[in-house]
Amino acid sequence: MSSRSIAFLVHGTELPVVAPTLLRAGPLSLDYDNGDLRCVKLGEREILRRVYGAVRDRHWNTVAGILSDKRIEVSDSAFRITYTSTHQKGGVQFVWHAELCGDADGTLKFTFDGEAQTDFLRNRIGLCVLHPLRDCAGARVRVWSIDGAHQDLVFPEIIAAEQPIRGFTGLAGLVHEVAPGLEVEVRFTGEAFETEDQRNWIDASFKTYGTSLSLPFPVEVKAGTRIRQSVEVRLRAADRSRGAAADSQYMECRPRLLSPMTAVQVKIPTDGWLRLPELGLGCSSNRSLDYHPNSARFKALPLSHLRFDLWLADGEWGHHFLCALLESSTLGLSLELAVHLPSAGEAGVADLQACLGTYRSGTSHVRLKRILAFRDGEKSTTPATLAKVREFFGPLGVPIGAGTNADLYQLNLQRPPSDGDFISWSMNPQVHASDTRSLMESPEAASAQVASVKHYFPGIPLVVSPVTLKPRFNPTATGHAGTEPTDELPPAVDPRQMSLAGAAWLVGMLAALAPSGVESLTFFETTGWCGVMETASGSTLPEKFPSYAGRVFPLWHVFAALSGFDTVVAAKVSDPGRVAALAAGDPAGRRRLILANLTMSDVDLDLAGATGTVRVLEGANVSRAMRHPAQWWRRPAAPLADRLRLSAFAVAFVDVS
Repeated sequence: MSSRSIAFLVHGTELPVVAPTLLRAGPLSLDYDNGDLRCVKLGEREILRRVYGAVRDRHWNTVAGILSDKRIEVSDSAFRITYTSTHQKGGVQFVWHAELCGDADGTLKFTFDGEAQTDFLRNRIGLCVLHPLRDCAGARVRVWSIDGAHQDLVFPEIIAAEQPIRGFTGLAGLVHEVAPGLEVEVRFTGEAFETEDQRNWIDASFKTYGTSLSLPFPVEVKAGTRIRQSVEVRLRAADRSRGAAADSQYMECRPRLLSPMTAVQVKIPTDGWLRLPELGLGCSSNRSLDYHPNSARFKALPLSHLRFDLWLADGEWGHHFLCALLESSTLGLSLELAVHLPSAGEAGVADLQACLGTYRSGTSHVRLKRILAFRDGEKSTTPATLAKVREFFGPLGVPIGAGTNADLYQLNLQRPPSDGDFISWSMNPQVHASDTRSLMESPEAASAQVASVKHYFPGIPLVVSPVTLKPRFNPTATGHAGTEPTDELPPAVDPRQMSLAGAAWLVGMLAALAPSGVESLTFFETTGWCGVMETASGSTLPEKFPSYAGRVFPLWHVFAALSGFDTVVAAKVSDPGRVAALAAGDPAGRRRLILANLTMSDVDLDLAGATGTVRVLEGANVSRAMRHPAQWWRRPAAPLADRLRLSAFAVAFVDVS
């Protein structure tokens, strides 16, 4: 296999992967990454996650920019970066110029100066600032508005249902403590800013942005319209004075940074073990009554069910349902049935009767695991919808739950009734950002979602279904998005599905969700572009999604590693931003660590003196593991050394003796 193909199997793209440029601004360390300032730190304390410019169209889709005219000037304690970003898609044409400066006194400034090239509709254009969860959730913060009024607030610990966060509106700036006696001050110009809790969409941050949600949207932007904004970041003494003593205090706070080659310590806790949740996959979108998946490869996975979405407003629902029953029967799995009632009143009653008849007629060998009750046009389940689904399916004696087919945000906008047998919602990491680095940060917010839903619905079983790499649909679109070109991948498809990067993200999500106490987790699909292996016929767009017929994706191996294990615990990791780790156990005392490098650089692991054997899925062997998965697992594992080095997005399976 060519080095170009190996790069795709590692990163999910054949575009050149460029490492971030490391920067300093006096006592601050940070990096420049494809137009953004990221990971702004004071010592080991992250004070800002990211500062960047965004163009969002009328459907809240992010219109990616192409950078040009880049100039980077860097010294030991300062920098200046300029570039031009051009955004063109679906009628949107907008160009903006950036100036990013860092001074030796610790001041950062990001300036956005743009102009519309055509008339178009937009929801938001401008700068965004991301505040990291680990150091901000629950922290006190002082905000001031554009009229000069000050207010003392708190970044929420439980995910805020109200967006933007109450009190965080009309902002001209905010300030919060980052070290004893030191604060970070962030000022905004160009328009009033506000802050939302992005954990509603598993973004691992609070986001402060321009263009208030209280303003009508979408709004027309005329050609020639100028938009100019800036964000300025300063360190200051906590007494809000800026005398010589304060300057000396923060200038002496030199960064004590972990070297990129510092070994990440991983330990298996002795307590906190929980039952492994039920694991499932979505039914394949490649529906056909002649569909016969490779049963042996699926039966090697620790699966309990398949999810099928029954859209009763779809005239082809009967055919699709029969395909789902066939797929479940072939794999010997139960069916998690998501019933979507039509939006119009009592419409669909006859279809519900027909659906029940289809299930009962000759399909008793396919057991229903649970039923998710939804209705078209509802953000989440209403009492009437839950009652209607119970009326028909209640006699089957299976759990019937309430929730949303979309993100936690929709669950918060319209809370479902708490008398369902369980609460369900879905997750994906790409509502706002699609870069791999942001994806790898999202598991932290996934665990925060579970904690928050437990707070909203105490004592009720939780079902996360499904977890996907991209949004399956756009629940906030303000109109019809139009037809996608046939020579492009569908919006729900991400080539990283078949890469090591996708597998590493899955390890992070499992490490966050599996030990969280949820009842069930449903991921992806069985086969195809959104599956854990390719279909028997192969990719229909091999130039965009270069998979081979019948081969498993690296994701498959992550699920296979859990086969035979029934308990899990989140392993303790000294640098969770670089490594994800999940420990699994069985009644016989076996212990397996599943580890993933979440970065594009090599990472060394220190496993605290553990002994045993290890298999590493990496760029050098991933193609073979995709072609012959069973054979890859039968090969003898290597003895575990004192240090374990993982290359970019590599996944390791350590059997601890």
